Amino acid sequence: MHPTILTIERGRWQARIGLAALALLAACTPTRRPAPAAPAPAPVAAEPVRPAAPVAAPRNRVALLAPLTGANAPVGQSIANAANLAVLDIGAARIDLRIYDTAGGAEAAANRALADGARLILGPLLASDVRAVATVAAAANVPVLSFSNDAALAGGQVFVLGFQPGQSIARVVSYARGRGLERFAALVPAGVYGQRAQASFVRAVEASGGRTTAVIPYTREPAKMLAAARAVTGYDARARASGRPVIRPDGTVAAGTARLAPLPFQGLMVADSGAVAAQFAPALQRFGAAPGTMILLGTELWNTEPGLARAPGLKGALFAAVPDERFGRLSARYREKYGTGPSRLASLGYDSILLANSIAGNWPLGAAFPKAALYAREGFAGIDGAFRFTPGNIAERALEVQQIGAAGIATVSPAPRSFAN
Repeated sequence: MHPTILTIERGRWQARIGLAALALLAACTPTRRPAPAAPAPAPVAAEPVRPAAPVAAPRNRVALLAPLTGANAPVGQSIANAANLAVLDIGAARIDLRIYDTAGGAEAAANRALADGARLILGPLLASDVRAVATVAAAANVPVLSFSNDAALAGGQVFVLGFQPGQSIARVVSYARGRGLERFAALVPAGVYGQRAQASFVRAVEASGGRTTAVIPYTREPAKMLAAARAVTGYDARARASGRPVIRPDGTVAAGTARLAPLPFQGLMVADSGAVAAQFAPALQRFGAAPGTMILLGTELWNTEPGLARAPGLKGALFAAVPDERFGRLSARYREKYGTGPSRLASLGYDSILLANSIAGNWPLGAAFPKAALYAREGFAGIDGAFRFTPGNIAERALEVQQIGAAGIATVSPAPRSFAN
């Protein structure tokens, strides 16, 4: 019986016992004016039954690993913030996102995530961190959607979401070839990135039916960059062919003029950041490769540098990258939420949540993540446009071609909105 009701009944029983006792006393004593009856206790209202608090539906645990402190914190925090923003925007009710800092050790962060029940890992960002996470993730049969652009990491449980230079090189070379360019040359930085860019460039030119005239490596030192510009333009041979002296009597190089023999290429790839390409511009002009005499080609790295539109030596340059329209809207939403602009790589965090949520409907609670769903041929849509994973676990992206002009950067060849096959 409810305690409040019990209190009421006890009060009534006690009241009846009291009245009977008074009647008995009245029969045994002289007649007196009867005492007034005791008032009945006031009814006590029962408390309303409050509904139980709603219990959150069980969700599958997803971990995001990124550097939240240290030198790479601005990029890592931006990726993590964008992922949280995606959860808010789409109402990702099927996944439980937890974020872990890799600055203190990526392997330790992964172990914490796995101990907390993560069945999918988003990130980490740095190639060295991906290698550290790959082993523990493989042992737990947990896929890793890394934010790195190092294709060599892909395979097994590791998928590479980062932007691939080879894809952007192939796209811009194909576009330039379609505009009538036949001869191509390249300047590539020393190191692994430059070696991979060189291999991608040579393959892309060959696949498009063009011809490679030179590929010159360099280090980012003014003297070495000057020498590389001189070599790739074939300045010495062109000067001799025109009857001009290669070196002035005072040891300086003669400035390029219209009397020089034509350049050996029509398109020049600078497989580096846009800022480095801008540094090359004066040297290239000095050796007869001014804007208008050839077309500069860039990589996906140029897409992170909006200031390139103000670089006079890059007017007319082409580069391929993921579409920017949706990222512009994400930036506005991000700034409204966090009070500052995001890193260009923040889209990787946002899109990884969109991807995970799109698959989560077929992910039974507590089960392993359905890895096979990542290979869907139709791919996925995100802030950076359409993408899908190849059998080698590398994100293949639909890219657009942009051109730097007097009025800024414009899209001259839109990205496909889906994959035809």
